[in-house]
Amino acid sequence: MNTNSNSYTIGYASIMVIIVAFLLAFVSSSLKEKQVENVKLDTKKQILSALNITDGDVASNYNEMVKDFVLNADGTLTEQSANDFKVDYSKEIKENRLHVFECNVNGEKKYLFPVRGAGLWGPIWGYVALNEDKNTVYGTYFGHEGETPGLGAEITKPFFSEQFKGKTVSKDGNVVLSVVKNGKVSDSSCEVDGISGGTITSKGVDAMLKESLSRYKSFLASAVATDANSGATKVEAAADSTAKCAAAKAVEANAAQASGKDGYGDFTAVEAAKANVDSIHQEVKDELKK
Repeated sequence: MNTNSNSYTIGYASIMVIIVAFLLAFVSSSLKEKQVENVKLDTKKQILSALNITDGDVASNYNEMVKDFVLNADGTLTEQSANDFKVDYSKEIKENRLHVFECNVNGEKKYLFPVRGAGLWGPIWGYVALNEDKNTVYGTYFGHEGETPGLGAEITKPFFSEQFKGKTVSKDGNVVLSVVKNGKVSDSSCEVDGISGGTITSKGVDAMLKESLSRYKSFLASAVATDANSGATKVEAAADSTAKCAAAKAVEANAAQASGKDGYGDFTAVEAAKANVDSIHQEVKDELKK
């Protein structure tokens, strides 16, 4: 065999290419499951970072603290199995499958929402964790695919994400959590400074927050409604209690007067007080119907 011929060279090269391609395919296939698990683990680490948890075993902490739910049209939540865990929510959002993570951090309930948007050079994403009131930021995490190092890429740094802690998410049913031009914060209750030199990326984060969190308006608003109803219920209960007390005293006084006991006098004031409580009670009910 002439090893210097063109046919030999071409044949040898072809065989080597086939062998190498087969080996690469085999290695890739063998490692695929491990790669998928690593991506899932990294996503869980991002979620925990938004909950201000950076120490300890990621898998263990996630399993103990976080539950993944999908928001139903009626505002209820359906828990997802561990096998349904997602690492990219872009498709889920398009299909109107909105994920809500219910978390337990040191005995306190938190709600966490994935957010997705576009930066200067590519996709940006993140997670926003809220307190149980569903309106106060507990923590955030932001990531990017290809923003400029030292500029837009700074959204991943703690100095940027820590600005969001304690900020208000919505007012009067509208998302007001905002990223504004660096040094231009006018309302510190809901605005944070953008990245200096990373204006477009900062605007991308601002748009991402408003667009993504607005999808959860009904769920976020339910906390306000619950608090209002809870307060009204307490007022109503107090009115009920006072009315019953006044009525009981009136009955007791009438009975005493009928039996000839002294010290009760005129009961007009007692009945007037009861009528006043009944009036307040009715006002509360009327207000609840609005």
